[in-house]
Amino acid sequence: MKAMTLSRRSPAEERPLVLAELPEPSPGADEVLVRVRACGVCRTDLHVVEGDLPERRPAIVPGHQIVGEVVRAGERVEGLRVGDRVGIAWLHRTCGHCRFCVSARENLCDLAEFTGWTVPGGFAEYTVAPGAFCYRLPDGFADLQAAPLLCAGIIGFRALEMTGLVAGRASRGARLGIYGFGAAGHVVIQLARARGIDVYVFTRDQERHQALARELGALWVGGAGERSPLPLDAAIIFAPAGELVPRALESLDKGGRLVLGGIHMSQLPPIDYRLLYGERVVRSVANNTRDDGRRFLAEAASIPVATRIEVLPLEQANDALIALKRDAIRGAAVLVVR
Repeated sequence: MKAMTLSRRSPAEERPLVLAELPEPSPGADEVLVRVRACGVCRTDLHVVEGDLPERRPAIVPGHQIVGEVVRAGERVEGLRVGDRVGIAWLHRTCGHCRFCVSARENLCDLAEFTGWTVPGGFAEYTVAPGAFCYRLPDGFADLQAAPLLCAGIIGFRALEMTGLVAGRASRGARLGIYGFGAAGHVVIQLARARGIDVYVFTRDQERHQALARELGALWVGGAGERSPLPLDAAIIFAPAGELVPRALESLDKGGRLVLGGIHMSQLPPIDYRLLYGERVVRSVANNTRDDGRRFLAEAASIPVATRIEVLPLEQANDALIALKRDAIRGAAVLVVR
C-alpha cells in the first residue's frame, strides 16, 4: 500500500515525509482493517513531524483524523462489519483497567496508544484500529468534511466543555475568546454560536482566519495580541504560543476559565499573580475520551457544523504541513486517498 512515512524528524520545509510502499496491515482479533478515504491534517501531525513530541516509533505514518471503510474485521469485533464507514481519531487504545480508565478519564491512561504517533496513522491507503475505538459517523457529513471533526472537532468540543459554558440557558450571552483560528477554532465557534455564546476571535492572519471568523459569526475579531473590548467569561487558546497565556488572562473576567487546547505549547512567560487573582482558572486539555467523540458528533450533526476544507492528494502531505505551519489553510486541510 502507499503511505507517507516520516523519514526523519525535521522542519516541515525540509519535506521529511516520503512516499513509500508498505505491506498492508493485518487486523488483530479486536481490530478492523480500514481502507482510508480521507485524512485530516492536524497541528499535532506537525508536532510529530518536527519533533516537538518525543519520538515514540521510528518511520511512523502520521495522521489521526481518518475516515474510511471497514474491509476486514477481527473475530472479537462487535458492532462493526465489512462495508461500514468509520472514523478513527487520536486516541487509539487504552488499557481499560487503570485508575484513570475506570474513572471515566481514559484520556489520561498511562498506557494509551495514539494514532499517527505511537501506532501508524492515516496518511496511507490502509490502517488498523480497535473496533471499540472507531466512531460511526453521522450520515450528514461527507467523507472529506467529516475528517476534521475527528480531532479538531473532538478536542475543540472537550476544550469548550472545560470552559464551563455548556449548552443551556446559563451560557447564553456569555463571552468566549478563541485564540488561534485554525481547524479547531472554526468548529468551536459553530458549537458556541449554536449554544448562544458570543465569540471573540484573536488571530494574526487577516486574509484567511479573521475573514472566516467574521463569516462564522464572531461578534468581534482582532489580532492575537489585542485586548478584548469586553471582559471574557472564558477563553480557549488553540495556537501553540505560550506568550498568549498572560494576554488571554488580561482579557478574562473574575471567575473566568482559560483552557489550553493544544498538545504542545512554547514556553510560558512569567505570569503576574494579579492575572490569576479573582479565582481565574488555567487548565489544559489532554487527549479525549470516546464519550467526548460520541457526544461531539451528535451535537455537530444536530447544528449541523459545516467544516471549511482545503483538499490535497496524499502525495502532497508535506505541502499540507508547510501550509499549516504558515497559517495558510482556511479552515482545515484534508488529504484524499485514492
